[in-house]
Amino acid sequence: MRRALGAAALLAALAAPLPACAQVTVRFVAPERYTDAENRFGSGPPLRVTLAEMRRLFESLGGRVLAPGQSLDIDVLDIDLAGFDQPGANAPFGLRVVNDVTPPRFRIRYALREGRRTVLAGEEAVSDLNFLTRYARSSSGQAFFYERELLRDWFQARIAERRPPRT
Repeated sequence: MRRALGAAALLAALAAPLPACAQVTVRFVAPERYTDAENRFGSGPPLRVTLAEMRRLFESLGGRVLAPGQSLDIDVLDIDLAGFDQPGANAPFGLRVVNDVTPPRFRIRYALREGRRTVLAGEEAVSDLNFLTRYARSSSGQAFFYERELLRDWFQARIAERRPPRT
């Protein structure tokens, strides 16, 4: 009898409506044409890994910042990872060289909605020429360290604080 009541209570709790939670939708538009998102010479992860990591990053940021009832649509139009591939430098794998003239860059179109109302929308190039000095702490070998920091700062400024883009 107790088990039946416990099971009934559990089913009732599961059937109860949940509050609307924040939702982030990420679309990669023509990723095969991205400037530099794919490992061409074995110096980093393949395109599918890069895209999966960027999706996970946007979803994680949205989960922390967006309020229930808000949703964010992000179209990633271009990715240019920090650095450049140097083929043959670490044969047969190549090497990714990061210096101050090769910042990470993203082209993003976004729309923040509260219910059905769009409260913020735009398209912009996200980059930071000072990325090496701003993110000087050690990346400790993390993949996409500079890209993650750049997008975290952009997300905080644009989505969380709703600051307009710099012109």
